[in-house]
Amino acid sequence: MTTIIRVLVLALVVVFSTVNAQDFQGIATYKTQRKVDIKMDSTSTGVSKDMHAKMMEMMKKQFQKTYKLTFNKEASLYKEEESLDKPNTGMGGGFQVVMVGGGGGSDVLYKNTKDQRYADHKDAMGKIFLIKDAIEKIDWKLESDTKHIGEYQCYKATYTKQVEVFDEMSYSSSSKTKDEDEKEKEPKMEERTVTAWYTPQIPVNNGPAMYQGLPGLILEVHDGKLTIICSKIVINPEEKIEIKEPTKGKEVNQKKYDAIMEKKEKEMMERYRPKKGGRDGDSFSITIGG
Repeated sequence: MTTIIRVLVLALVVVFSTVNAQDFQGIATYKTQRKVDIKMDSTSTGVSKDMHAKMMEMMKKQFQKTYKLTFNKEASLYKEEESLDKPNTGMGGGFQVVMVGGGGGSDVLYKNTKDQRYADHKDAMGKIFLIKDAIEKIDWKLESDTKHIGEYQCYKATYTKQVEVFDEMSYSSSSKTKDEDEKEKEPKMEERTVTAWYTPQIPVNNGPAMYQGLPGLILEVHDGKLTIICSKIVINPEEKIEIKEPTKGKEVNQKKYDAIMEKKEKEMMERYRPKKGGRDGDSFSITIGG
């Protein structure tokens, strides 16, 4: 009899847990920004101080975005809020900004933290991709520091990773040779510490973008020049949330997609490279990686 009671209790616990996972839902709004610092020699590039200031302001706005993370205890969707303002990539005078990758509001990242996999729907250069792969485990170190973000008590976590360091903004003028441009783009490796703040008050091991794996929802991330901060949270909204995995697009894994984008970036940079024989200052371009 005792064994039967124990089995019934365990069965009820499993059912209750499953119901809770299905019923618990939330929507978190995140603001992102990326520091931009471009130093130029006006003599060699032909870029005036006024044009440089306008360019910096344009870059700043380009990297200020708003995302919504809709989640339950097992899965989530991360999507940029659509903006009515389209980025202006031309500034006149032969100056042009080239955007590489990224489809803005049409991109959707689905994560299943229970099965440790993701499906990333991306519109890159007019082509739809569906990147399917396993979620890489992050070796978080739980720190003792705490702070409040809004009404939530948050705890600090960090991890280190090796990253390739490229010029985030690469510029070219007609006075530079192809060999000089290629030499400037040679990557260097550096160790970077990523800091996140999570709250156990929201018991999901999820967060914005590809940050997850902590005992609570991640509300803030500092990763190099990228900052992500949660500005609003709604738990169990009145209207039920549907979290559907994206299915459309050319299916590839992350490694294959990265290789395709690297090839496309090189093609685009070659396309916008100033033509041989042009005068210094005739043309100027900045290429932004996605």
